[in-house]
Amino acid sequence: MTFDRKPIQVEDALAQVMAYSRPGRGETVYLQEADQRVLKEDIVASHPIPPFDKSPYDGFAFRSIDTAGATSDNPAVFNVIEQVGAGSRASRPVYEGEAVRIMTGAEIPEGADCVAMFEICHVLGQDGSTMRIKRKMDEGHNIMVKGSETAEGERLVEKGTMINPGVKALLATFGYAEVNVIQKPIIGLFATGSELLEVDEPMQPGKIRNSNAYMIASQIKRSGAEVKDYGTLVDDFDTSFQAVKQAIQEVDILITTGGVSVGDFDLMPAIYAELEADLLFNKIAMRPGSVTTAAVKDQTLLFGLSGNPSACYVGFELFVFPVIQNQLGKPRSSHRRIQAELGADFPKPNPFTRFVRSSVRYHKGKVMVDPAGMDKSAVVTSLARSDSLIILPGGTRGYQKGDEVEALLLEDDTNL
Repeated sequence: MTFDRKPIQVEDALAQVMAYSRPGRGETVYLQEADQRVLKEDIVASHPIPPFDKSPYDGFAFRSIDTAGATSDNPAVFNVIEQVGAGSRASRPVYEGEAVRIMTGAEIPEGADCVAMFEICHVLGQDGSTMRIKRKMDEGHNIMVKGSETAEGERLVEKGTMINPGVKALLATFGYAEVNVIQKPIIGLFATGSELLEVDEPMQPGKIRNSNAYMIASQIKRSGAEVKDYGTLVDDFDTSFQAVKQAIQEVDILITTGGVSVGDFDLMPAIYAELEADLLFNKIAMRPGSVTTAAVKDQTLLFGLSGNPSACYVGFELFVFPVIQNQLGKPRSSHRRIQAELGADFPKPNPFTRFVRSSVRYHKGKVMVDPAGMDKSAVVTSLARSDSLIILPGGTRGYQKGDEVEALLLEDDTNL
């Protein structure tokens, strides 16, 4: 393996890693545990909805033919034989001159073919045993016919759909106590560098806290995958190599943060070489994150992300996120792109494609996108205000407020 750093384009880098994105495996989970999971198979109706002819209102069910000629001067009169509530059935068919007092959602009695709402009926007698109506009713009036909402065998939800509350309601309606979903990919995570402190350790000279591991773990969870955090690799080749070699056997994708540059203590290139991994790329024509590296070992993707927080963040969203979405069976793998108006000047020239941390907003009916803060690879503060990435093509000499730009939505808002 050689590590000559020849930059490739962002689109080419993405195509290379997507070529190794394996289809997600399926697993069965209980409906109670299915929230935010992705369906492995289509969901079809196991029975019709409604499962029987039912009443959409409180009223009386009877034969429409018995109202032929009914007027205010000559109302049709019915004997009310019983009352039926939702979940109950009439004890016998309805015959000529008979009606059943029926509640919303109850099954239409055999023999009846229409429902008159209480508001147009007049009940006679204290016991309510007689009812009259002063208008003609048509066959099928106020009846929800069996299967009129959903026919048995109809496809309700396509595979690849995330289970939200509405989908979950459908699953429960049609008796899916267990659901076949796509197994979440397991993403292994190493931070590298002897300079890293844990979040609960006091600051020390020459040290920094390990923010990347917490950031990437959160990005992995947001993407729908599971994290397997292996902790920190110190600047020692043998121990780091053995740790990485073992981790590859346990995960679907392995991410390391830091250690992919060309410094004396950047061990990941040597580890990839010792593993005899196939290098896909080790430099991308982009800012930040140009040192983002990807390799493959025994069909397991290895991502070496930059140690600089913003570059690390961007590298994940551009290259790891799409692989995870594809493995989850999502119909769209990469983040959605939108056109927006730049809300502030960005005068920095762009020899390579630049991904600027940004926030999206509405202003006077327009979609605006603003740089989120200082645009440096090592900056952390701008990440907290970022819900998008402005895409500025390479070869440009800066942009001015009001220019139209393209942006990648990280926190997708389907209203934009």
